[in-house]
Amino acid sequence: MITGCYTAIVTPFTEERGEKIDEAGLDLLIDFQIANGISGIVAVGSTGESSTLNWKEHNLVIEKIAKKTQNKCITIAGVGSNSTKETLEATKHAYSVGATAMLLVDPYYNGPSSLEIRKEYVEPVAKAFPDVQIIPYIIPGRTGTQLLPEDLAIIHKEYKNVSSVKEATGDITNMRKTRTFCGDNFSILSGDDPLTYEMMTDPQIKASGIISVTSNIFPYAVTRMVKLANEGNFKEAQKLNSILSPIFNLVTVKTKETTPFGDVVCRARNPLAIKTIMSILGMPSGPCRQPLGKMTLNGFNVVFEALQTIFKTSPDLFKPISDFFGINISRRLENRDDFKALYYTK
Repeated sequence: MITGCYTAIVTPFTEERGEKIDEAGLDLLIDFQIANGISGIVAVGSTGESSTLNWKEHNLVIEKIAKKTQNKCITIAGVGSNSTKETLEATKHAYSVGATAMLLVDPYYNGPSSLEIRKEYVEPVAKAFPDVQIIPYIIPGRTGTQLLPEDLAIIHKEYKNVSSVKEATGDITNMRKTRTFCGDNFSILSGDDPLTYEMMTDPQIKASGIISVTSNIFPYAVTRMVKLANEGNFKEAQKLNSILSPIFNLVTVKTKETTPFGDVVCRARNPLAIKTIMSILGMPSGPCRQPLGKMTLNGFNVVFEALQTIFKTSPDLFKPISDFFGINISRRLENRDDFKALYYTK
């Protein structure tokens, strides 16, 4: 069973509109995660902008992470696609370079049914690679389709290497069904940072960990929270959850923006906010790759003010960052005008 905290690591790019992967920056981010006791790293998941990486880049990132984490922590390779053929090829490569487990996001855009996801996607991969842990990744808000708990349970019964799921439906009822149908010998990993504590403490869900966005910046604290919850120390876990909640809630940032035709809601979706935060703090990140762009000024202000507040109330959270990267966090949070390049000015 897979338990603990796994960082869905960003793919850092150069400042050239995300045209090139910042390999040196990626090395530093991997080392930072390992130094702070992470259970594992997820390569090229949604946070790693897998949808805009070509397969050569995709394989490069997986190989680099798998090699650097060997005998230190687990590598989970994001190999999902809307093509089973591509997923099989990606899994073969990731397995060959040492990835421990494979993350299979539900096939996006072409929208297969849950039955088809089971029979034509997850099962062929699980059958072809019986020695590899296969982790379905359920996120209908991104994919427009969903592997249902009923079909997941059928797969788990038939293929023992499918014993975990990344649950990002945001649907507590769905999570409880997964636990009921799949049984206790099955790992439910949170795919929603803000819901993790609830998922781990709900006796009808009993999540055993998280694939986290926030742990890109706070790997030690998120890992500690998950460890405490797994040990049943819910009081101390809840304290950390309360401290981290303002950052958990920045994975997606919603703002109201004014246009000549009226107000509209703007959603800065992952990984835009986390990359903005990392850039503010001076960590390797770079921009998102187009068509993701920048935050609005309103969105940037939400992020910057939240960082200032958290630094004032919980400065120790930032110590691993300042120690590892040699960054003066207080100085970087003094003047938001230093970061005009991170948001749209008009």
